[in-house]
Amino acid sequence: MTGPALREAPAGESAPVPASVPVSAAVPAPAPEPALGAAPAPPFARLRRLSLELVKFGLVGGSGVAVNLVVFNLLLHGLGSRPMTATVLASCVAMGTNYLGFRFFAYRDRASRTKRQIALFFVFSGIGVAMESVLFYAAYHGADMSGPLGSNIAKALSIVLASAFRFLVYRTWVFQHDARRL
Repeated sequence: MTGPALREAPAGESAPVPASVPVSAAVPAPAPEPALGAAPAPPFARLRRLSLELVKFGLVGGSGVAVNLVVFNLLLHGLGSRPMTATVLASCVAMGTNYLGFRFFAYRDRASRTKRQIALFFVFSGIGVAMESVLFYAAYHGADMSGPLGSNIAKALSIVLASAFRFLVYRTWVFQHDARRL
């Protein structure tokens, strides 16, 4: 009596396969893909995620700029508030609306709301308001941008410059990725 007939192993296999085993069963299954967060994402995927994050940040930030400018103009030109009072109050109102937009839209996939996250947001936003106010003061008083058009240009420029700081600190320290969900 002879043993089972053997045939050549498929490419990549080293041992002969019995004839009774179909070739498809002898071919190893492809290796499973790594779990999410197991390996760093390819550069294109990271660039895509960063681009989407920038778009969301821009949408929330853009609405915050609109709120900031409307409140600023209402206070300064409508109600006759002092320029620095108008810029600080407008920035604070925008800060509140921005928190909601960042928390529930731009960074909703990040760590859950905690006292620490809220405190960090308002600390860094306060620093952003201070930066914005100093920049506004320099343009309004130093560059004599005190008319209705000039004050709005000064306000818009101060918002844009302070927003670069905000983007970096919000994504780095305030709305961090939750390591357990990666």
